[in-house]
Amino acid sequence: MQTLTVQDLAKAWLLNGVARKDGNAELQRRFNKDLLPALGRTAVNNVSEHDARALIRTVVNRGAHRQAISFFSDLTQMFSWARKRQPWRALLVEGDPTELVDISPLIPAEYEAERSRILSPAELLELHNRFQQMTADYNALPAGQKYDGIRPLKKETQLALWISLGTLCRIGELLQAEWKNVDLDQQTWFLPCENVNGTRGKKQDHHVFLSPFALHFFQELKTLTGDSQWFFPNKQDDGHVDVKVVSKQVGDRQARFKNSKALSRRRHDDTLVLANGQSGDWTPYDLRRTGATMMPALGVSLDVIDRCQNHVLAGSRVRRHYRHHDYAEEKKCAWNLLGERLSAVLSSTYEHTPNESMLSFPGYVAPETRTPS
Repeated sequence: MQTLTVQDLAKAWLLNGVARKDGNAELQRRFNKDLLPALGRTAVNNVSEHDARALIRTVVNRGAHRQAISFFSDLTQMFSWARKRQPWRALLVEGDPTELVDISPLIPAEYEAERSRILSPAELLELHNRFQQMTADYNALPAGQKYDGIRPLKKETQLALWISLGTLCRIGELLQAEWKNVDLDQQTWFLPCENVNGTRGKKQDHHVFLSPFALHFFQELKTLTGDSQWFFPNKQDDGHVDVKVVSKQVGDRQARFKNSKALSRRRHDDTLVLANGQSGDWTPYDLRRTGATMMPALGVSLDVIDRCQNHVLAGSRVRRHYRHHDYAEEKKCAWNLLGERLSAVLSSTYEHTPNESMLSFPGYVAPETRTPS
């Protein structure tokens, strides 16, 4: 009988066991980089928990903690698929090697807090003004002087950043979203579990209630891409854009913080450096953290903030099963409070009257008594 290797298993799984929206391109890239060079020629029945653990450690050691967690999730899915099917099941008679691996000790305890950058209200206002000025300056140029090298950040990308800030969603979740899951009249956005980028493989469906702030940017986006299936369609309109595209665009415009050479056909300038770089670079994910950090000063409890961020909360399965309260009203009020605050920040004033739903929100703190965020 021919020896079946990890490479054979990976090929079979990618062909018959998994179908992701990018055609498994990211999975193939990850396997080519981290799995196949190390274990590709190893017989499936010879793979041990130590081999699986060593794979994860290699990714962790280069500082790619999030990728390590995602990679481990991919491995567990592949071996779970294999142990239910022949001929792989017979080769895994002694067990799935990933079942014996606990990833928690492999990921540094400080991982969740390793990046703590938030944008100050002044930086948010600067970003808002920067977008407007860049667009106005570009539009004012004579036709012969307009070229891609000075074109401002795409309007769709600008909208993605504001939506991420106003909803606390992860940028990757937003970039792969579909218009069928949004009801602008009801001001709701549904994120199905398969589109959620959960921490350490933990995922759940998520319902976002759009504040007037977030709704404004959704409506703008609708006018640009509403004819597509996707919020952010690729050039062929046969799928969504790459989930890393916004992060790359933002990073390319903060070149002073990069140690690498400028890549061809990519921007390399400092047009999105804020506050003259005093607080370092910023990423789209930092906007999610910024919004969540603003909420406590608005009277929102940490429990509700976690739910607005779609964190899978700790606790026994039994407790989660019987706790049916969905916190819809609390979340809706929290997002409205954040939207009011952001609207005020971007207009450089903070004078508004909270609506009735906000006044009845548990723990609401009047503006004059709030701690500045």
